[in-house]
Amino acid sequence: MTKIKLGDFEVTLNGQLPSVGSQLPDFLLADENLSNMTLNDFKGKKLVLNIFPSMNTPVCSASVVKFNQLASSFENTIVLCISRDLAFGHKQFCINNNIENVVFLSDMRSENFANNLGILHTNGKFQGLLARSVIVVDEDKNIIYTELVPQTGQEPNYDKVIEVLT
Repeated sequence: MTKIKLGDFEVTLNGQLPSVGSQLPDFLLADENLSNMTLNDFKGKKLVLNIFPSMNTPVCSASVVKFNQLASSFENTIVLCISRDLAFGHKQFCINNNIENVVFLSDMRSENFANNLGILHTNGKFQGLLARSVIVVDEDKNIIYTELVPQTGQEPNYDKVIEVLT
């Protein structure tokens, strides 16, 4: 089990991120219209999975805004912003913040996504939410970069994501 911090509190996750070089497991997530989305819906594209606890926190929303700015500079790449927030909330957040370059997906259907990636908080205030992490995959869905942010209050390393995609 992996440990991260939420403030001064140590949080245990339900596993660990898949390793670089492995295949991203398939997923079932809901888009803003509550349509089911799977990994196959993004065939032939590189993906940046910006995973976070809830878009209703300052750091999570800041990461979405930053990845929205960066997304247009990534070639053949889709940025997926994933949380357990309801898809309706994602849609409203996009409207309120002029977010147009990323795809919001909700892990509201099951815990398979969180379980397969080892990123589910098992204790603490965010129990049941996703840990802040980033996974980048190539067009063949091979994982080429991972980051599990060690302190929930920190943003991911955007420069490393840019580096791996250029």
